[in-house]
Order: sequence, then C-alpha cells, then structure tokens
Amino acid sequence: MTSLVSSGPETTNWRELYRAAILELDPSKLPQRIREAEMVFIARARELFQDGGGNGEETEDLDNAMYVLNALRNTVKHNRAVARSPNEMKVA
Repeated sequence: MTSLVSSGPETTNWRELYRAAILELDPSKLPQRIREAEMVFIARARELFQDGGGNGEETEDLDNAMYVLNALRNTVKHNRAVARSPNEMKVA
C-alpha cells in the first residue's frame, strides 16, 4: 500500500491528507488514510508547539480535524462490528 505521508520535514500538507481521509470512498482504504493523516497531524502539532505555539488558527484547525477523524474511525469500527454480527443488532 502506498503511503501519502512525506518522509521529509514538510508537514503543512496535513490538510490534503485530511481531505483524502474524509473523502475516501473505499472502506478498505479508509483506516490507512486516517492513520496517515493522524501521523502528519501529530508531527505538525509538534512543530507548532516547538515554535512557541505557532499559528493559533492552524492549531484549532488541527484539533477540529483530529476530532472529525476520531469520529470517522469510530464509525468505521461500528460498521465493521455490524458487518460481523448483523443478527446481534436487530431492533426489538
């Protein structure tokens, strides 16, 4: 599987990886897209922290994007659980 995360110090592309994750239509690729985006988020957050807080707006954007990815990951987990045991999810 090809990784979209660059090996260099450039982490300002986190928005591109975020978009790739939230717009991914292939459920089998989605977990990897989420992981790749999170790795770059963390690296960028560290850069901003080391720069003395950096850009407050970008920090807030990172926080919001991480929240959305976390919700997306939980949805993926839920969908997988439902797919594995559809009889257990019946409504009374």
